[in-house]
Amino acid sequence: MSHTHDPRAKLPDAPYSDNERLKDESDYLHGSIAADLGDGITGAFRGDNFQLIRFHGMYEQDNRDLRAERTEQKLEPLKSMMLRCRLPGGIITPQQWLGIDEFAGENTLYGSIRITNRQTFQYHGVLKPNIKAMHQWLHKLGLDSIATASDVNRNVLCTTNPVESALHREAHEWAKKISMHLLPRTTAYADIWLDGEKVFTTEPTKPLNKEIADGVEPILGKNYLPRKFKTAVVIPPDNEVDIHSNDLGFVAIEENGHLVGFNVLVGGGLSSEHGNTTTYPNTSYEFGYVPLSHTLHCAEAVVSTQRDWGDRSDRKHARTRYTLERVGVDVFKAEVEKRMGIKFEPIRPYHFTTRGDRIGWVKGEEGNWHLTLYIENGRLIDTDDKPLKTGMREIAKIHKGNFRLTANQNLIVAGVAPKDKAKIEKLARKYGLISDKVTKQRENSMACVSLPTCPLAMAEAERFIPGLIDQVDAIMAKHGMADEHIVLRVTGCPNGCGRAMLAEIGLVGKAIGRYNLFAGGNRIGTRIPRLYKENITEPEILAILDEWIGAWARERKTDEGFGDYAIRTGIVKPVLDPPRDFWAA
Repeated sequence: MSHTHDPRAKLPDAPYSDNERLKDESDYLHGSIAADLGDGITGAFRGDNFQLIRFHGMYEQDNRDLRAERTEQKLEPLKSMMLRCRLPGGIITPQQWLGIDEFAGENTLYGSIRITNRQTFQYHGVLKPNIKAMHQWLHKLGLDSIATASDVNRNVLCTTNPVESALHREAHEWAKKISMHLLPRTTAYADIWLDGEKVFTTEPTKPLNKEIADGVEPILGKNYLPRKFKTAVVIPPDNEVDIHSNDLGFVAIEENGHLVGFNVLVGGGLSSEHGNTTTYPNTSYEFGYVPLSHTLHCAEAVVSTQRDWGDRSDRKHARTRYTLERVGVDVFKAEVEKRMGIKFEPIRPYHFTTRGDRIGWVKGEEGNWHLTLYIENGRLIDTDDKPLKTGMREIAKIHKGNFRLTANQNLIVAGVAPKDKAKIEKLARKYGLISDKVTKQRENSMACVSLPTCPLAMAEAERFIPGLIDQVDAIMAKHGMADEHIVLRVTGCPNGCGRAMLAEIGLVGKAIGRYNLFAGGNRIGTRIPRLYKENITEPEILAILDEWIGAWARERKTDEGFGDYAIRTGIVKPVLDPPRDFWAA
C-alpha cells in the first residue's frame, strides 16, 4: 500500500458525522442520561442519549414481533434495553452466576441469559425503570458494562483453555490488563448508575506514551474513537476467538510453558454493507512481535494512532482496517512503533489447528476436570423439555471452580474435582445441558441474535439456524458425512456479529427469508469466504448444500475441510486481498 499525503491531515472535505458532535457535547459521556431516566412518558431515551447509553454497555431495542400490534393500539413500540457485561476472557464465579441468573429471572422481559461470541453475557428486555437497579446489581457482583459498546475498545477476548495451564492463566491476566488499560477514564458510569460510587478497586493504569493527549480521557480523547474497536488474545493452536476478526490481536508466544510476549496483528473486522463495494471484511495484518514489557505500550499506541488517524466523517469507513488501507500498513506500523518506543521484532512462528470448543469432559493438567457445555446460540432459558437456565443455577449452587464463557457461545464448568464429576454430569444431563443428540455440525454452527430484538436485523438468524441445521444434518448423513462438520454461520445482516465472514459457509441476511450465500473460508478462521449466490431462499440454499456436500464426500482429500475443498475445486475463488478482492466476481 502507498500513501501520498500526511495521514494526520484531515480526511476528504466532508463534515464530521453527527456522532462526533454528540460525543464532543456529551460532557465525557454524561449527556442528560440521568435526567432522562426519570422520564416516564417513554420507555426510550431521547436525543443524543439514545447513542450515549451505548458507551455504558446498552442498546435500546424493541420487540419487532409486536410492533404492528402496538401501532394498531396506538402504543409506542415496546422499548427495552439490551445490556452487555464487560468480562475480559470470559471467566466468572458460580456466585456471580447465581446473581446474574436471579436478576434475569425477575427483571427482564424474556427471563434469559445469552452468552455472546464476544465471550460475555447479555441481558435482553430490561425496562427503563429497572436499568439503574441492573447496573447497581452488577456492581455488587463485582461486574460492570463499561465500554462494551460504541466507539471504544470493547470486551477483550482470550482463548478459554479447558485443560488449565500456567500459560492460559498468564494470557487471561493480560486480557484483563489490556481491558483495564484501555477503558474510558470518565466517571460518567459511576455518576449515573452508581451514584458516584467508585467502580474499580484499583484505578485503570495511567497512559504510557508521551504522544497521548492530556485531560480526562488521556488515551481515548474527548471524542473517543472514530468507531468501535475490538481486541483479543489468542493462544495457538486454538483460534476460538477468531483473532482475525479483531482490530487488534495478541498472539501468545510461550517458552517452556510460560508467556514471553505477543505477536501483534492489526486491522481485522468483518462488517460490510450490502452492495457498497467500498466496504469489506478483512483479516488482520501481522505487525511483529513485542515482549511482555511492551504489551500495554503497544495496545495504547495502536488505539491512539487509530484515534488520531481514523475517519470521523464516514462511519462506514471508520474502523481500523480502513485507516490502514488509506494511509498504508507500513506508515501505520511506523507510527505505532514511534508511539510505543520500540521497533517490532520479526513475527515469532505460530500456527492454528482448531477453533471449535471441545464439547464434553476434558481432564486438566492439575487433575481436575473441565466440562464444556454446548449452548445452542448461547441462549440460556427454561423450556418445558430443556430447563437450561435452571440447570446452570443448580450447577452453580454446588460448583467449587469457575465458569468460562467461550467465544463460540458455549460455557465451561471448569475446575471440577474428581469426586464432584459424577454429580455435575448428573445435573447437566437432568436439565438438558448435556445431550447425546447434538451433532458435530450443530456444535460448529453459530448465529447472531437478529430478530425480533436487533434493530439492524434484515432476516432471521438465531431462530432460523436450529431448523436449518436439522436439514443440514440430514444432508450430511445422506452422504455418509454424519461425523463430519462444516463451520457454518448465519447473521441477520452484514454487520458481522455472527462472524459469518470467517466461516466455511456463511449466510448473511438480505430480507425476510432471504440470504446471501458465501463459501470458501477455512476451518481455522484465517480466510474470508466469497459470495457465491445472492438473495436466495432456504430451499435454494439446501439444494446447493446438498450438491456441494455430495461432491465433497466423493472427492475430498484426507481430512480436507469443506472450505479448502471449495477453493481447490473452483466452487469459488479464494479471497486473497480483501480490500480489492472481496467484491470481485
